[in-house]
Amino acid sequence: MQKTSTRKQPQRKPKPELKWQTGAYERHANFSYILPYQFLLLCRLMDIPPKEVVIDFMDNLACGSWNREGRDTAKEHLINYFIALGYGQEHYMEAEIRQIFKEMDAVGMLFPGEGNEKLVDRYAKWRDKHQTWWFKKWFRKTRRQLSKKEVV
Repeated sequence: MQKTSTRKQPQRKPKPELKWQTGAYERHANFSYILPYQFLLLCRLMDIPPKEVVIDFMDNLACGSWNREGRDTAKEHLINYFIALGYGQEHYMEAEIRQIFKEMDAVGMLFPGEGNEKLVDRYAKWRDKHQTWWFKKWFRKTRRQLSKKEVV
């Protein structure tokens, strides 16, 4: 009789949906970084874990469908922050960047909060397909090229 291993097997990361979702753009990423000391002190004073602040930041900036209630003002401030830092302005004008955020928010607003599990699953499948189409639309608008390795 052969013994079976009881060691924990490392979890495999899901295969990327788009070929360029690797390296710096990998969706399932683990970060290890040093938190600025003032940020850590502030989080402790406010009794909020730094991880929660970072997750809220990402979700609000992405105009996610999850936990949207009462976050419109925060989202608007984050969009202004993103634009003020000049992100993406080598490819898009400010009005286009604002349109990108409006379109992302519109998809998030369609989340069927009162729907059953089947409806939520349908929404998620549609959202994923729509986001791929939407990304290609905006990426190609600036006539950028991915390397052959990264082709969408």
